[in-house]
Amino acid sequence: MTLEEKLAQLYGLWAGASHDGAEVAPHQHDMDEPPTLDELLPHGLGQLTRPFGTVPVDPALGALSLMRTQERIVAANRFGIPAMAHDECLAGFAAWGATTYPVPLSWGAAFDPALVEEMARAIGHDMRSVGVHQGLAPVLDVVRDARWGRVEETIGEDPYLVGTTAVAYIKGLESAGIVATLKHFVGYSASRGGRNLAPVGMGPRERADVMLPPFEMAVRESGVRSVMHAYTDTDGVPCAADADLLTGLLRDTWGFTGTVVADYFGIAFLASLHGVAADAGEAAAAALTAGVDVELPTVKTFGAPLRDLVSSGQVPEAVVDRAVRRVLTQKEALGLLDPDWSPVPSALAHVDPRVPGATDRLRGTVSLDRPEHRDISRRLAERSVILLSNQGALPLGRPRRIALVGPQADTPTAVLGCYSFPVHVGSQHPGTPVGIELPTLREALAAEFPDSEVVTVAGSDIDTPDTSGFARAVAAASEADVVVVALGDRAGLFGRGTSGEGCDAESLALPGVQHHLLDALLDTGKPVVVTLLAGRPYALGRATHEAAAIVQAFFPGQEGAGAVAGVLGGRINPSGRLPVSVPRLAGAQPSTYLAAPLAMAGDVSSIDPTPAFGFGHGLTYTTFAWSDLDTGGDGDRTPPVATDGEVALAFTVRNTGERAGDEVVQLYLRDPVASVVQPVQRLIGYVRVALDPGRSARIGVTVPADLASFTGRDGRRVVEPGRLELRLAASSTDVRFTAAVTLTGPPRHVDHTRELHARFTVTRT
Repeated sequence: MTLEEKLAQLYGLWAGASHDGAEVAPHQHDMDEPPTLDELLPHGLGQLTRPFGTVPVDPALGALSLMRTQERIVAANRFGIPAMAHDECLAGFAAWGATTYPVPLSWGAAFDPALVEEMARAIGHDMRSVGVHQGLAPVLDVVRDARWGRVEETIGEDPYLVGTTAVAYIKGLESAGIVATLKHFVGYSASRGGRNLAPVGMGPRERADVMLPPFEMAVRESGVRSVMHAYTDTDGVPCAADADLLTGLLRDTWGFTGTVVADYFGIAFLASLHGVAADAGEAAAAALTAGVDVELPTVKTFGAPLRDLVSSGQVPEAVVDRAVRRVLTQKEALGLLDPDWSPVPSALAHVDPRVPGATDRLRGTVSLDRPEHRDISRRLAERSVILLSNQGALPLGRPRRIALVGPQADTPTAVLGCYSFPVHVGSQHPGTPVGIELPTLREALAAEFPDSEVVTVAGSDIDTPDTSGFARAVAAASEADVVVVALGDRAGLFGRGTSGEGCDAESLALPGVQHHLLDALLDTGKPVVVTLLAGRPYALGRATHEAAAIVQAFFPGQEGAGAVAGVLGGRINPSGRLPVSVPRLAGAQPSTYLAAPLAMAGDVSSIDPTPAFGFGHGLTYTTFAWSDLDTGGDGDRTPPVATDGEVALAFTVRNTGERAGDEVVQLYLRDPVASVVQPVQRLIGYVRVALDPGRSARIGVTVPADLASFTGRDGRRVVEPGRLELRLAASSTDVRFTAAVTLTGPPRHVDHTRELHARFTVTRT
């Protein structure tokens, strides 16, 4: 291959993207006018960017257009190499008419990796059926500050929950033949002040013990084939130019063999935002040398600027060859280099797309929103709804009149996150049909309570200061038997919403005047059920204690309104658990549970960061009793175990209520004395247990000592001898049993081959 042909495999082309505004990517307005496809064709092309996620397009016609583009690419380059097509798939395939699923924060709330894997498999099959090869998901960033706009895209504030859930998603996507992409590697969510694309100031130990474990788990266990670098710099080193991270750790230590792709425009940002490169050529050289293989979304630095540096000998061609080899190896694994490769995707197999008139015959023939996929979206939404508090008001029973108040009451997109197609792209094309059914909470409540009168009043907007609707809202509440107040976020991008990429919050008070609306409704004396459709947790002030009930849903997808209504009515027994802590004070940030003792409340500060509801919390409509802890030792103490050994515990959980329900058993580790400061506790395992009324399960858990490891003072991961606590809990704030463990023997250093999981057994009796 010539140098130009090699370089062509290392960049993408974003056809149809606007250059006059940052619509779906940061600094999109800075994008140069890219070459046309015809200009690039003689040398080939590595990637096609977002063929379905740029403008609304009928799925069948999008597949036909992609097929014809691939035919042109193959015919024009000497080796007949197709391009890889990638698209977004964070809350479902980001294509017009595709099923929208709950956002990743709801995946975490479900504490159900198997269901997440099922969802991802469905997403992957839809993508593959229309000719897409790579999906830009999942997000493995661990929440450190809930003011960050992209909290909705994360799985939660605990690295173990993030890692296990992400691994399940990746396995599902990859099983469908789609290359999953880990993002954002690494530290993006730890930006100062919770601001998007801001510097990161964390130390190497926080990076190693909080931010990196989900990525390490995914590389080791999921079969993931691509990683996307983060935009940010950590302590002055941008991730896109960090060879120690992208090559030393990712490849040399963890053994990753796939491709590293740039976050959109991230290589150019080395010059334009970070100032570690003087121009596009220097930026390309820094990124390629560090280990970035593919420039996305379109050619800017890996084209002529990089070619000139290689031609002049300033960048060794061997570095180009390394990246090309990785790209072509991936294309070969996808079958793109097979002699009999066909550009016709399976979705078009029912009709010859090459005959005249194919466009008219194909329109409307491909469905990306099948009933079986909506069923998955529904089940995940139902499992992710969290009952935060309940003063006996829920289930609602048969109220004569329900006042449904709030800006989320009758808004179809209230259940969607910023990477769902109707919000991410559709919002930029007013007048275009949504493409899927999006029942509102009003419609869902009317269906759930057919004998009740549902009076709906907005009361306020999401984020404006207008209070003119308060009087009507209060009047409706005063005449109702119960008030359901629907509050939360509007998903959007770069300030066009209150949650989403670039929609960071100054505080965790509800946006706009929603908090004041809530207080006005509480003042009526009527029972107020707070229902939140949001992308992050919010402090609720007096409602934390005065509301009749609080129901939290994190953008639960197109079936989400029905899921929330089902919980309110009792058809669904809530079983979601908090993947992030809910703050008590709007300004006491950050408030993640995964923090050192000095981060907790004390008498030396006037700020109490104690959350209103802690990580892992969630109520149900039944009750569970935990009993009969067996530590294998004396009382609550286990026999001593070596630093390379393991601990076995067993206990019983019984459903003592009157209806079937799920208990989410959580296992936390506390290390009270260590050579470096440790968090008060951290999650090291969990299992969801479904039980009918009166039934019980004997739960066993084996805990390898490796799970007590942390990064020591010398930068190596170590298991230290000493006393530990294993906490079996219903949440981080509801510990049911504590088992004392003593590790014996010398300190033991471990590496990336260590054990990562506790092993649970569930025997129903």
